[in-house]
Amino acid sequence: MASQRTEEECNPLLKQKEAQFNGRAPSPFEGRKAACLAVLLVEILERAAFFGIVSNLVLYLNSSTFNWGGSQASQAVLIFIGASYLFSPIGGWLADAYLGCYWTIVFSFLLYLVSACLLPTVASQEGRLWLCGEMPSYSIQPSCQGDMSECKQELPSPYCAPLLYTGLLILALGISSVKANLIPFGADQVTDRGQAATRRFFNWFYWSINIGAVLSLLVIAFIQQNVDFLIGYAIPAVCLAVALVIFLLATPIFITKAAAGSQVLTMLHLSLQNSCCGKALQKVTLKTRARNPLLEADRPNPLSGESNQPTGSSSYEHASNLHVMAKILPVLLTLIPYWMVYFQMQSTYYLQGLHLSIPNFFQNSHMNYSAFSETIDTVYMFPDAWLLLANVVVLLILIPLKDRVIDPFLAKKKVLPSALKRMAVGMIFGLGSVLLAGFLETKRLRYVNHNQTITQRIGKDEYFAAPLSIFWQIPQYLLIGISEIFASISGLEFAYSEAPRTMQGAIMGLFFFISGVGSLLGSGLLSLLSLPTNGWMHCPEDFGNINKCRMDYYFFLLGGIQAVTCILFMFISVRYERQQRPTS
Repeated sequence: MASQRTEEECNPLLKQKEAQFNGRAPSPFEGRKAACLAVLLVEILERAAFFGIVSNLVLYLNSSTFNWGGSQASQAVLIFIGASYLFSPIGGWLADAYLGCYWTIVFSFLLYLVSACLLPTVASQEGRLWLCGEMPSYSIQPSCQGDMSECKQELPSPYCAPLLYTGLLILALGISSVKANLIPFGADQVTDRGQAATRRFFNWFYWSINIGAVLSLLVIAFIQQNVDFLIGYAIPAVCLAVALVIFLLATPIFITKAAAGSQVLTMLHLSLQNSCCGKALQKVTLKTRARNPLLEADRPNPLSGESNQPTGSSSYEHASNLHVMAKILPVLLTLIPYWMVYFQMQSTYYLQGLHLSIPNFFQNSHMNYSAFSETIDTVYMFPDAWLLLANVVVLLILIPLKDRVIDPFLAKKKVLPSALKRMAVGMIFGLGSVLLAGFLETKRLRYVNHNQTITQRIGKDEYFAAPLSIFWQIPQYLLIGISEIFASISGLEFAYSEAPRTMQGAIMGLFFFISGVGSLLGSGLLSLLSLPTNGWMHCPEDFGNINKCRMDYYFFLLGGIQAVTCILFMFISVRYERQQRPTS
């Protein structure tokens, strides 16, 4: 049954004209298409900016511009991605308590735009010298091919690290706040049209995310790897400026929800009471209520369902929200290992690709005409970040198929799986992806250990790669893409639909926060394995490469953690669904 809006909850600034249907069933988006399209277009541009920032960040930091080691660059990217999710509750709480989704999105976009300008600034030599000073005098050492004593050295301190980490964390704050609020803001445009409309909106919202990724990877990633990082990082800033303008221009057609006041602190107070001294307080409260029946006034009337306290402020509602949170939280926490696996796609998977054979677009030997003599020296290589397209394309194909064909068919047959069951399937596909990455890395290292490597130049830097095509990574990207359809989209739907109405911003923020925890734990595990004492990822003698590391062990360890958590998730989700069933 669709929920009803009150004027206090949502105030359309400009009502759209409803269409005449002439006997046919109305579309759930009818009258809301313009608002939904505006939100989706803003999301496309925002995601194009985000992927433009993150897709080549490992290469950017690992290049001679900054000379960070491979594990250092991967850790920085995992920290940045983790923070871009970890800070999400801040934006969700701000929207719920003070500003509402609309104004939180506007101010977050401004912060996002200003901080995104840092990367093109430090990409220029003048900006780098002004903000970071001179680079310390050291050079990238090649992969050890002969005498180990000739190339052993400890990793230097990353150049420009304080500024870059600070800028990336501020940027992550803007990203996370937009992320936490744009999704529920878009869903608010159709939530009164029923659960089917909300589910379809999430499908198309996620489809828009991947349209932005395609545009970013095809254009921005190519420019960054083959042309110039300055231009490549200026384009995301332009995308953000255009997105903000579109959002502001679409203001009259948006349905907005005012801030309702945050219940987070009240719920924390109640949870502390229940966990620390709940039993003692319960006994005292019962004795007090027995002596003074007037204290029962704040409890709802079981016959009428009404409360003598104002709606949204009664202790009964707070306790009810706390009960909902206590049931949702274990489900979301068991997604952490999935996110640890998922974010390898933009860090260690990328690093692995730099050490596989990457084809050129143009081969010098095939250009013998004098007319091309000036362009022969320019060799464009297949961008490593384009492997993410395997992930994106499968989403672009399967999401419309799921929305238009699969879901309606399953719903008609009354066998549409619940969001929790779909999330479990997604976790299994994620497990398959990281195991494939581990097997590929083991195969790659066999070539390296037998001195069967090739030298390839990416930008200004050389990498010693195994003679295995980078396209062997496609299956692991495809599997992680399929896992997104089931785990991530269904997770968003679960978090939004199960959250109390007055806490949707906070719950969505919590969903992304837990995603960030997964990314940071992946980074922390990578840091732990990079310790000098027998660390699988510690290879200072191989600075700039990973050929003396055992990244395959890292992938297999992640796979083992994910496998155990899949079993735990299934147990928790079955228990949750049993609790949700109405008792007869």
